[in-house]
Amino acid sequence: MVLAQLRRWWSQGAADQAAGLSHPLPPQAGALVREIVDPTGAPMPFTDIVITAQGTNRVTARGTTDPYGLFLAALPPGRYGLLAMADGLKPHHEMIDIIAGTAAPAERIWLEPSEHQMLPDPGTWLFDPPHTAIRFIAQHVGMAHVHGRFDRFQGGIEIAQDMSESRVRLRIDATSINTGNTTRDNHLRSADFLDVENFPHIEFASTRFVYRGGTKWAVQGALTMHGVSRSVALDTTYLGVVNGGYGEELRCAAQATAELHRDDFTLNWRSMLARGIAVVGPTVQLELDVQAMYRTHDTPTPPE
Repeated sequence: MVLAQLRRWWSQGAADQAAGLSHPLPPQAGALVREIVDPTGAPMPFTDIVITAQGTNRVTARGTTDPYGLFLAALPPGRYGLLAMADGLKPHHEMIDIIAGTAAPAERIWLEPSEHQMLPDPGTWLFDPPHTAIRFIAQHVGMAHVHGRFDRFQGGIEIAQDMSESRVRLRIDATSINTGNTTRDNHLRSADFLDVENFPHIEFASTRFVYRGGTKWAVQGALTMHGVSRSVALDTTYLGVVNGGYGEELRCAAQATAELHRDDFTLNWRSMLARGIAVVGPTVQLELDVQAMYRTHDTPTPPE
């Protein structure tokens, strides 16, 4: 009940009105409310929180944030240290005074990125199709999953001096969809789904790179498919830069995922089986394995 009341304080913006609660805090206890967010301002669920008593350094409370990034605790009066920790981000430490019958001011904590690893040199990096894969996973007939890919695409990354200002452009040939079944692929190309006759390409153009700590980035941008553009954030893991390949060229690599909703792109074919099960599920999981080569006047051209 205490946690429920603390959550009510937070939602009403009245963390200092403990006296008005119908279910008060335990006798002689005070309250602590914190919201943990990542560098983009998104809630950070499952962030580790440790609270220690000043002087003894004894752990008084320990836990993780909830799905909304909130941490709520009732504590005896005193001075405490709070430590918030999440993978790839700098730990946050602060001192808090708890007073009986009141709540410490509810505050938002922004976890800062940890130190950056070596990034690609500024300039143009072109996708290397033989070493790049664009895959998707969709639910089929309410139970199994269909795995597919797009075989033809082109694009690259323009790395800026300030990485957050870098840009990605990707153009996919929609007719190259491949699920390993000719009948199904032809149906996916039809007007029921991708309608490749009228919309032959799928395009992604990024607007922002956001560092999330460690090797994690969010690549935000617009995905245009079936004549509709929607904002998409690619959850990206940067794998680094190496010298290698056909001519010992410089190349960088990354993996990215995103969840797409068919209805967002008006891919809303509603044919049903006899038992009323949708033939294709409402969401599609997108997976990208990317290698890109640094473009110079003597960058080798990968073989087909």
